Amino acid sequence: MQHVIRSRVRGLPAPPHAGPPRTRSLVDAEAVAVLHRAAQALLDNLPALTDRLVAALREEEPSYRSAIDRDVSDVWQEVHCSLTHNVGSLIRPRQSRDEARRTTRRIGTCRAELGVPLDAVLHAFRLGGAMVWQGLVDETTRSHPGDIPLLVHVAADVWNFVDEHCGLVADAYRETERRLAWRRENQLRLMTGALLDGTARIADLPDAAAVLGLPLHGRYAVLVVERVRDAPRPTAVPPLRLPPGLRVLWHTGPAAERAIVLLPADDEPPAAPEVLAAEAPGPDGDDEEVPVRCPAEQLAEWAALTEVPKGLRAGVSSVVTGLAALGEGRQLAETALRACPRDGGITLLDAHLPAALVVSSPGLGAALVQRVLGPLDRLDPADRELLLETLTAWLDADGSAQRAGGRLYCHRNTVLNRLRRFEQLTGRCLSRPSDAVEISLALTAQRLLTD
Repeated sequence: MQHVIRSRVRGLPAPPHAGPPRTRSLVDAEAVAVLHRAAQALLDNLPALTDRLVAALREEEPSYRSAIDRDVSDVWQEVHCSLTHNVGSLIRPRQSRDEARRTTRRIGTCRAELGVPLDAVLHAFRLGGAMVWQGLVDETTRSHPGDIPLLVHVAADVWNFVDEHCGLVADAYRETERRLAWRRENQLRLMTGALLDGTARIADLPDAAAVLGLPLHGRYAVLVVERVRDAPRPTAVPPLRLPPGLRVLWHTGPAAERAIVLLPADDEPPAAPEVLAAEAPGPDGDDEEVPVRCPAEQLAEWAALTEVPKGLRAGVSSVVTGLAALGEGRQLAETALRACPRDGGITLLDAHLPAALVVSSPGLGAALVQRVLGPLDRLDPADRELLLETLTAWLDADGSAQRAGGRLYCHRNTVLNRLRRFEQLTGRCLSRPSDAVEISLALTAQRLLTD
């Protein structure tokens, strides 16, 4: 013991034949004997003490109140087991203290798994410690009131014991929390990966929806993001700055970052009023009717508001319906990514379907390039590039030689002469719709496949 109780007869002359004065060990032994006697009385009446503690927990701690109302016997047994080992360890520390520690750690683990707040668990242990101490005082006052000073002498040891077990239960609780958090994160990662890979079983989709917090039949898009070749790895996670109002679930794939994007309802506009502001009220004060946007239009608006940092390129799938379609959405997003410029940016599949067709079948794309543009290979490379540049500018200008000349800094007649030369060399006619489609696709294929 750390403290010594002074003798109640200190200062009086010792009897002639009195033994040596009381020593620290003797006083400690007396205090421990008082503690053991009172603790044994508590053990003999432990069910009543358990009832009082359970009642106090139900009254003072809301988290335990719900658990008690749900299964009072479970909480009662837990409290009774804890009191048995903890009070017993006050009497037989060597025999009981290790088991008391194990019991405390089991309680911390169990309460963490059930989601009881740590503050509530610590409050329960301190409340139990206070009730045990009060029981020791009451029993000593009832049976041996003169020994109260000796009992007070061991108060520090009793409360140190309570503090030790509060620390044990907190450590076990936090360890369990970390383990459960890792398990939840791993479960989320596996579920998200299975949905994106298209390997999730239909029977598992309702559970996945509940765990991920996603609607089973919601409208989704899939994002695939990768670094531009040789670009520094971005430090921001997630890599894209998406508009607010989207529910986004990121998943790290083997070669790229992937994301499931839950699209909002039709009547939920993008949260960027400065870009997509609603129509102002009409002259009569009534709000004008806002047209309902189709899913593809809604996705295009959100994609347009997405910021892509330098050094990244992203592909966005078409809208898919339901969790079961996310595997298809991931394939569409990867196709869009292949059609994305190599120097970065974002490509929405629905806005680049011809390019998507080309990159989805590279062999056919290469064959188309050879068939349509192959005759130009006989030219000097600089001459060939000049014709292709002129043709591309003319197509981008919607067939206007005047605007194409402005972009190329040459006269419109120069543009027309180069186009006629292209037709002569390839045997294609730019005014024939089928030839124009093939030429446009061949130019797209050459650009994407060359990159």
